[in-house]
Amino acid sequence: MGEFWSKMDHYRQYRRSTSYSYSRDYVRGLLNYSLSCCVNSLLQSFSATTELLDILNKWYPSDGIEQSNVPQQFKNALLAMRDKSHPAPHRDFLDSLYYHAIRRGTQQDADEIFHIILDLIQKQMPDVCLAQEIRSLYEIKVETQVQCSKCLFIQREPNSLFSLPLAIRESENTLESCINSYFQLQNLENGEEHHCNQCEQKQPSTHGLKLVSLPLILCVHLKRFRNDRGFTRKLHSKVTFPDNFNTGIFAAGQSENVANDSPRADEHYSLYAVIVHIGTAMFGHYTAYIRPTQDQKWYYADDSSVQPARWADVQDTYKGCDTAYLLLYRKKSCNSSG
Repeated sequence: MGEFWSKMDHYRQYRRSTSYSYSRDYVRGLLNYSLSCCVNSLLQSFSATTELLDILNKWYPSDGIEQSNVPQQFKNALLAMRDKSHPAPHRDFLDSLYYHAIRRGTQQDADEIFHIILDLIQKQMPDVCLAQEIRSLYEIKVETQVQCSKCLFIQREPNSLFSLPLAIRESENTLESCINSYFQLQNLENGEEHHCNQCEQKQPSTHGLKLVSLPLILCVHLKRFRNDRGFTRKLHSKVTFPDNFNTGIFAAGQSENVANDSPRADEHYSLYAVIVHIGTAMFGHYTAYIRPTQDQKWYYADDSSVQPARWADVQDTYKGCDTAYLLLYRKKSCNSSG
């Protein structure tokens, strides 16, 4: 494992040899405090989400609010990240997370921390209306539908998600194929029968998900970590994803057997952030590719280092040691050209 970290240090020194340590168009480096690369990378994606900062800027915390309040320190961090002269814009935010939710000096899972941050904003933000605005910005609404194969009664249960959890195969994958698999109908039989409320007993059934609505900011979680007999391993399988897509790829994944009044198939999304996991399940590092709305250029953020990047660099995260883990897409407005 020492060889892995030696290669990692060499890799990061190479990436930083032509990098910029200061802000470039709202993208600035963040120092790594106690293995904070996961939070650092997520902050880069949040900073590129201008819609989020627009909501936070409508909130004026009272003087009596606790210093450990996560949404307050979150807002402060995002604002300070736009100040080149601020030495540690995220230090207080990290402390608030350590106080409430995560352990200092431990490796974190980016999707888990993403959810923790948004959940703590919901719980600790005194302005309930603004907290709901932030929730709506990311909330994916789905409906679980279980249909009895005997009486055809459909049991429905609404649910909401902050990220779309997509399983990947050992072989090659595409974003569309992963979405299709997520919404694929499953047969519940041979000991997995579901209790039908109308038949009042367990019956063979089909289980499916109906997409109800997509948010303005869509976070896709590529589930690269798999538990095999008590051990966690990382899947380095190839997963290709587009720079832009329309919501027709979701309509294709909806089964005809699932009642479907899904979102329009002609809405378009554009990729603006990719959280990258480097390494293995046990020893890893997080970085981020960011495309701010201001100039539409890609940047690569590796803790305190920020450098220009290309779409071809982002595509390099399809597979290998440096793999895309979270994808953030923004819904494009009707008059948007970017």
